[in-house]
Amino acid sequence: MSLDAVAGGLRARLDAKHRAREVGIRNARQAVRCSANAIRAAHRTELDRAELLLGEARELLEVASSALAAHPDVYYAGFLQDAQKEYAEALATRALVAGGPVPPPEDVGVGDAPYLNGLAETVGELRRHLLDVLRAGDVARASALFAAMEEIHALLADLDYPDAITGNLRRSTDVARSIIERTRSDLTLTVIQRDLADALRRSPPEGPGREGPVEPRGVPRWAGERSQGDP
Repeated sequence: MSLDAVAGGLRARLDAKHRAREVGIRNARQAVRCSANAIRAAHRTELDRAELLLGEARELLEVASSALAAHPDVYYAGFLQDAQKEYAEALATRALVAGGPVPPPEDVGVGDAPYLNGLAETVGELRRHLLDVLRAGDVARASALFAAMEEIHALLADLDYPDAITGNLRRSTDVARSIIERTRSDLTLTVIQRDLADALRRSPPEGPGREGPVEPRGVPRWAGERSQGDP
């Protein structure tokens, strides 16, 4: 029995799968790079640059998804979902840094699991931006960013589904919670210090101003002087 015909069919299908995989991996890697650069641009408040990079990332993901559509085993191998997660993170970071709302999954255009894990990692990027804002003295803006972090965590914590469905979301949610608690401490300390400084500036000076040298407490001036009759 000859298996030449069988081998030919197998080779053709595997060649097509391999070519699709290479296209998917290449475009997914480039999408991750564009997403990372978009996040860095957002932190520098280069929002137009971030928007341009996000557009490039989305096109790359669409090419990868199209190439892998006929090969679901490769499509769901993980590398494409990782790239989608990075894109979702970058898109949410750019939106929140710009003062906008969290984009819904329909606008992001990725699967639910990559979307949710991308939101979880956005919490870390928001902490970084919040600390930059605190250093600039804008406590009100920092408080608004912290509220967005808590809102994201509330969404993640409410979705209690198996990790096989959510892509290990529980771990990402735990990491986000620890980041939020550290940020809460930093923000609270800054607010207390600001309020204390404001109170000190508003309070009038107590008692008359001191003039001349300060006398050592409990030691009279004459204690160190000698009278004319002293030996």
